[in-house]
Amino acid sequence: MLNETTLKHLPAGVQAPHYQLAEVGRGIVHFGVGNFFRAHEAWYVDRCLALPGQSEWGIVGVGLSGGARSEAKARAFQQQDCLYSLTEVTADGVRTVSVIGALREYLLAPANPDAVLDRLVDPKTRIVSMTITEGGYNIDEETGRFRLDTPAIRADLDNPRQPATVFGYVVEALRRRRAAGTGPFTVLSCDNLRSNGHVAHEAFVGYARALDADLAAWIEANVTFPCSMVDRITPGVDAATRKALNAASGLDDDLPVLAEDFSQWVLEDKFCNGRPALEKAGVEFVADVAGYEQVKVRMLNAAHLLLGSAGLLLGYRYAHETVQDAELERLANAYWTQDAMPQIDAPAGVDLDAYRKRLLSRFSNPAVADTLLRICSDGASKVRVFWTDTVRRSLASGRPLDRIAFGIAAYLEMLRGRDEKGQTYTPIEPTLDTDELALARSDDLSAGLALSAFDGWRDMDTTALDAAVIAARRSIRARGLRASLPA
Repeated sequence: MLNETTLKHLPAGVQAPHYQLAEVGRGIVHFGVGNFFRAHEAWYVDRCLALPGQSEWGIVGVGLSGGARSEAKARAFQQQDCLYSLTEVTADGVRTVSVIGALREYLLAPANPDAVLDRLVDPKTRIVSMTITEGGYNIDEETGRFRLDTPAIRADLDNPRQPATVFGYVVEALRRRRAAGTGPFTVLSCDNLRSNGHVAHEAFVGYARALDADLAAWIEANVTFPCSMVDRITPGVDAATRKALNAASGLDDDLPVLAEDFSQWVLEDKFCNGRPALEKAGVEFVADVAGYEQVKVRMLNAAHLLLGSAGLLLGYRYAHETVQDAELERLANAYWTQDAMPQIDAPAGVDLDAYRKRLLSRFSNPAVADTLLRICSDGASKVRVFWTDTVRRSLASGRPLDRIAFGIAAYLEMLRGRDEKGQTYTPIEPTLDTDELALARSDDLSAGLALSAFDGWRDMDTTALDAAVIAARRSIRARGLRASLPA
């Protein structure tokens, strides 16, 4: 098993951390230790730790959910001294394997909530970051305000000194730091959300306001919430993939991560209590993240969801299979060049057509083996984040709606869980309840349009769009997806 002892005898070609693990501090606490975080933020911090004067920025990971799976994950991190391997693969199959040591501790919150609070309150903790998914911020899509009516939030508000949610933990820690005179920490969202720093601000201050107006005012005055744009394709790792990664690397790693060789992180430089020298590790610091975010969300993420929905219906299971299909590649290129790119205000120096070509290369990487079910997971949240701006601009400008309508239709049909070959699959939709899924699967082809996924443009005149979606769904069911592709 990979751990600090075996680190001394790594197989040839596997890179060890370029710093002494014993010297690494605990400057960051991160909620949501998934594969993306481990291939992205932790990878950047790992590069920083190898630089002079950066040893304080090690990471404490926190898992919020209980249950057997979460407990097994915590045990694996502890047994491996929080080490894991990252395999980066280029589009032509060249692999680089590194052991990442930036994660220095892992805490399972339900098992030891006091330890989590102790870490958050520790003056050495200067940044609290998170990857809690696009739908994890508990924001009411209609009002834009933090929801106080969900069971988990109500439970934390009733017992704020023993929290269970990320909002409860962070705000209780800030309350204790304020009382002790310790000072604030930066709250850093690393999720695929438009203006994710503003969303995080609304969520955490909204929760604090429901508890204590003075505390909320102190947080607003002292805590910073930088916006960020994150990008790296990081697929899930199942048992077969784990076995293949270990066979290729020669390691015995229970927690390997696989990622493409491309990575990007664009950040606002708004850190209230210091930060790592991330600019020396490849992070771009800019005054306004919004333009970069729009390019990524409306091109990469939107096309991913479009191709994922269509690909699942055709019987594909991996992202690279979709762009190897000439008709789906044509669909993606048409969406980019005719719907998305003409309506994006790109930052100076960003070449959208070069970005489009790079996306095709990234999507085509078979070694990454990114599953379409992962890409489409929590699609109801992703539709709101990835498609809303392009849909709204197209409705307002009177541009053709055929590809947008087809994408919405394919997403709704994908929710039925059966492809055109008769194979079944299970869509991963944590924010949709049984009644909402039934709307998507109904023989009333207009029923699915009531889903909250489409609330982002419900205030506009969608008569033509709704009719086009219904027509596309009818065609997909009667003629098949391929015959229904927009011209």
